[in-house]
This record gives sequence, C-alpha cells and structure tokens, in this order.
Amino acid sequence: MELRNCWKLLLATTSGLLLTSAGLAQTPALMVKAPVGVVVKKGATVDVKVTATLNEGFHLNSHTPTEDYLIPLTLKWEGPLEEVDVVYPKPTMEKYAFDDKPLSVLTGQFVLTTKFKAPAGANPGPVTLNGKIRYQACNNNSCFPPKTVPVSLTVQVLP
Repeated sequence: MELRNCWKLLLATTSGLLLTSAGLAQTPALMVKAPVGVVVKKGATVDVKVTATLNEGFHLNSHTPTEDYLIPLTLKWEGPLEEVDVVYPKPTMEKYAFDDKPLSVLTGQFVLTTKFKAPAGANPGPVTLNGKIRYQACNNNSCFPPKTVPVSLTVQVLP
C-alpha cells in the first residue's frame, strides 16, 4: 500500500474514533426557560411556569425518587414574593439496567409550576426572583453527580 493511502486510512480511522469519543463524552444538560411578562396585583397570586428540557438519551429523578440514594428534582426560589407551592410534573415509572425496580423519572421537556403571592404591602414595580433547579440526571447505565441550574424571573407587581 502506498504511504499516501496509509495516511488517508489512518486519518479516516482517527477521525472516526474522535467522533465516537465525542459522542460518548456527552453529559446531561438541562436547559431552562423562564416566562416573560409575568404580572401580579398586590395581595394576589400568580402561577409561573418554567419550562425545562433535558438532553435526549437522559432522564432525571422526579421530585419523589423511588430509591433513597437518588437525588430528587427540586426548585427553590428567593425574592420578595412568597413561594406558595411548587407543582412538579407527573413522572413516569421506567426500568433501567442499573436498578432492579422501576424508577420515578422525567425525560425530554417538562414544566415546573410555582404559585407566588405578592404581599399586600409590596411596592409596585418590577421584582426579580432567583431560583435554583437541582437535579440528578442519568442515562441507561448510570447516574451523574447532581447539578444546579439557576433561573431568574422578573415579575411586575401592580397596585
């Protein structure tokens, strides 16, 4: 075989290995989108829906995992409005190779809904709420260390 053809073969093989390695190195990522244009009157409540999307091929534990060692999905907020309730999406029960029983998980795109109350004495105008979504993602074989994703939201408080 000519030396030039050997180099072409080596380059093609190496490129394929690099592409395969890059695919194997993919880690779970959760993309979060907070709504805009949220408005609430003083003394009233408002539901805020945060949309989250997990990379394909991954799942994350629900807010009620079936095993004690799994980290639950949580959403916590800080800011001048009162967090009344967080409604988590309904999980599905799925079986994976690394556990003997089905697990309570979320995949793909899902919505987290938080009910906020504006205090009766709140100052009118924009307020910023800062949240943190904590989750543990897994693939079909294993789980990754827990991660926290920040989410920020501006709410207009009306008199």
